[in-house]
Amino acid sequence: MRLNRFLAAAGIGSRRKCDELIAAGRVTINGRVCTNFSAQPDEGDHVKVDSKLVRLERAMTIALHKPAGFVSTRSDPNARETIFDLLPPKFPRLFNIGRLDAQSEGLLLLTNDGDLAQRLTHPRFKIEKEYEVKLDRQWESEHAQKLLRGIFLDGQRAQMARIHLIGPTRVRVVLRQGINQQIRRMFYAVGYEVKRLVRVRIGNLRLGDLPRGQWRIPSRSELDALKRSSSVKTDRAGARADKSSSRATRQSRRHAQRFFPPE
Repeated sequence: MRLNRFLAAAGIGSRRKCDELIAAGRVTINGRVCTNFSAQPDEGDHVKVDSKLVRLERAMTIALHKPAGFVSTRSDPNARETIFDLLPPKFPRLFNIGRLDAQSEGLLLLTNDGDLAQRLTHPRFKIEKEYEVKLDRQWESEHAQKLLRGIFLDGQRAQMARIHLIGPTRVRVVLRQGINQQIRRMFYAVGYEVKRLVRVRIGNLRLGDLPRGQWRIPSRSELDALKRSSSVKTDRAGARADKSSSRATRQSRRHAQRFFPPE
C-alpha cells in the first residue's frame, strides 16, 4: 500500500491532504523523513506524522443528519457545538467529507476512508449534491437561467446543475461543485436570502428519514454504488447519470414535505 493510501486509511485525511503532508517532510518511516510518494510501508514499520505514531484503524463511513447550529469541524475557537459532539467517543477518528455551514442542515458523510473522500471531493468526478432551499420571498423563474449559466464567485464560475420549483418559496437545487456557501451566495446575487438549506442527497445516497442529529452506517451496496457513481467520467456516462438523477428527483419531490411544511 502506497504511503498516501496508508495515511488516508489511518484516518489522517484525504489522499490529497496526505500528499501535502508527505511533500512537506512531516512524515517519517522508522525515524527517517520520507518524501517518496511511492514508498510502501511494511507491516512492522513505524510511520509517524509530526512525530505521532500512525496506526491503521478499521474502515468506517457514516451518514449524519447535521442539525443547524453545529459546525463542520473537530473543534471551534468560539466554543460552538461541532458535528463530532453528536458521535459516540468510541468511534475511530473520522473526518468529514466536505462541509455544511453552521446554519445549514442535512446529509453529511464522515469517514476514515481516504480513497472515498478523494473520489467524493475531487472536482473531476462532479458528484451531485441535492438541496432543498427555502427562500425569503416567492421565487421568480426568470432568475433560473442566470444561476444555470453561472456567476463568478472566488474567481471561478459557480453554476447550478438543475433547479426545480417545489413551492412558492421553495426550490430544489443540484450542484456538481463545492464552492464555499455557494447556494446562499448565488441566490443572494439574484436578490434572495436563503432562510433554510437542507442537503438531501450526495450521489446516490439519500438523507431519507434519518432524524436530525442522528447517524447511520450506509450499507455495503450503498457505498459500492457511491464509489461507482464517482467513477463516471465520460459524457455518455454523465448523460446516464443525469437520466437516473431525474428519476431520483421525481421521487424526492414526493418527500419534500419531510423537510419543509406545506405553504
